Amino acid sequence: MKNRLGIVLFIISFFMVDATISYVKKEDIKENNNKEVDEIRSVYISYLEYEDNFNNSVKINQATIDKMIDNLYNDHFNTIILHVSPFSDAIYKSNIFPYSYTLTGEEGKNPGFDYLEYFIKKSHLKKMKVYAWINPYRISFSENKELLSKDNPAYKLIDTSSVHIDKKGIYYNPASEIVKDLIVKQVKEIIDNYHVDGIHLDDYFYIQNDVDKEEYHSYVNNGGKLSLKEFRLSHTNDLIKRIYKVIKEKDENILFSIAPDGNINNNYLYHYADVKEWLSSNEYIDIIMPQIYYGFENEYSPFAKVLNNWKDLIKNDKIRMVPVLAIYKSGVTDNDSGSGLNEWINHDDLIKRQILLIKYQNLSGYALFRYDFMYNDSKMNNKSVKEMENLRKIR
Repeated sequence: MKNRLGIVLFIISFFMVDATISYVKKEDIKENNNKEVDEIRSVYISYLEYEDNFNNSVKINQATIDKMIDNLYNDHFNTIILHVSPFSDAIYKSNIFPYSYTLTGEEGKNPGFDYLEYFIKKSHLKKMKVYAWINPYRISFSENKELLSKDNPAYKLIDTSSVHIDKKGIYYNPASEIVKDLIVKQVKEIIDNYHVDGIHLDDYFYIQNDVDKEEYHSYVNNGGKLSLKEFRLSHTNDLIKRIYKVIKEKDENILFSIAPDGNINNNYLYHYADVKEWLSSNEYIDIIMPQIYYGFENEYSPFAKVLNNWKDLIKNDKIRMVPVLAIYKSGVTDNDSGSGLNEWINHDDLIKRQILLIKYQNLSGYALFRYDFMYNDSKMNNKSVKEMENLRKIR
């Protein structure tokens, strides 16, 4: 009886505290006994920010980074998810990968300073954390291999089954042992040389449909019994497990997070990301960060329902959940949401209501994608400006 009364009072207080949290059904509000006290308030800074903001001198670029960190600090964010390797490259001094073209316009060209080192130094001075964000399999959006630096490991593997080229671009093969070794080596290089607080992957796992054709045929011919889907899931799991292991061998305090597709089924149909396995084990991740880029009125995937579907998947209570929210959608139509098409145009408080729901459900925090849609006037509109005003009031 006491438990029922507690839940009723929780629901009543939820709606009394902030009436702006609408479009949430009572049955979608679930109590969470997670006692985490350190809320992660994070923002993605991607290679797109580099292309838009870092085409100047070293001094100006460093001043731009200082301003980015100041903006986030002043708005009480405490974690930066920093794109350190978007295309088989690096924004840091690496003995494995060339410097990223996103810094200078040319792959392999020295940008004049170590961006990762600078971000870490400046962020840590303000007690902010930095997670190094890697895209493990993406090499290029162009199919022209001559755009790659000759020092890029992808260039050296270009004529092998470890690299796949088609009209969508150039990608590593997730079923290649050479590729998995390369990615684990990259993670080790980062954690051995930089005081990062975490390693982060997003939802770019399997990208091309026939990328592993040669490996699967060989597997079957040698008596393998797994279906193609199971084969792919096993290779993704193997990589994730190996990354987690090398991180924890280095430092238990370095966290490993992954931001899979918000649609749970898509992870199995397209990305071959075995999120259910990860969330049932202690061998894969510390933080799950599903990209829940949906509004409350989304006809197919309403935010509150999807949020709870992800919560229900977590069987290991040591794994923290930090949803990623789509502030980039503020003020624009949401073409894949059916009857919720105009929700992000009609409302200027969706992100606020999503964060409040996350807080009330006592999750471990949230992340916003991405920086420019929060602070760059050329990317913002009246709705995103209002969202930022709202965020400053609920800290």
